[in-house]
Amino acid sequence: MRLEEGVTRHIDWPENVFYDGAIPGAERDAVLLIGVEPNTRWRTFAAEIAGLAGDLGVELVVTLGALLADVPHTRPAPVTGSASDPELVQELGLTSSRYEGPTGIVGVLHYACRAAGLPSASLWAAVPHYVSLAASPKAALALCERLAALLGATVDLSDLQRAAEAYELQVSAAVAQDEETEAYVQELETRRDALGEELDVPSGDTLAAELTRFLKEHEERTRPDLDEDS
Repeated sequence: MRLEEGVTRHIDWPENVFYDGAIPGAERDAVLLIGVEPNTRWRTFAAEIAGLAGDLGVELVVTLGALLADVPHTRPAPVTGSASDPELVQELGLTSSRYEGPTGIVGVLHYACRAAGLPSASLWAAVPHYVSLAASPKAALALCERLAALLGATVDLSDLQRAAEAYELQVSAAVAQDEETEAYVQELETRRDALGEELDVPSGDTLAAELTRFLKEHEERTRPDLDEDS
């Protein structure tokens, strides 16, 4: 709900929109789905997407997303990927997903694609968990670069590159205001450099424990001192 001219109320309904377009220099076109995760009827939603993909003769469904990880904002965002089809895993240089547990709309969508006989893959960019509330142009840039390579296409990413540079400067300025946070980021940088191109994605329990510790320490650092009678 939002106000127009301070008086009239207007509702912006969530929607999911498909776009189509040619990919310069590639032998295939692209169909893009941009929208929001539905709150209900996931099976119907996923079946609609898989059905449209089948009607359009789609050969590969690729989902893009981000995950929180202990990675520094000063390094390129690592991208991991998975696919359910063993042949597709090998062809795209991805990994076979062995995850078991609760899933989101992405997992449901890939299940629907598999049931419809549509090859699908998933690409995920790692985002620093200490700036999880801010949009990450670095993650978007990394995903677009990986997707372009996967499709064999050339994409102009100059705007994203400039946004990624500005993002790094802004986060670095914020981190520099707290010595402990700055030291923590430097530790992540050392760890990331030691891993090279490999991304060590923590488990959900490990990440939750790490994030809880970080937030608790941050709260203790910022909490005003209280006297014994308070």
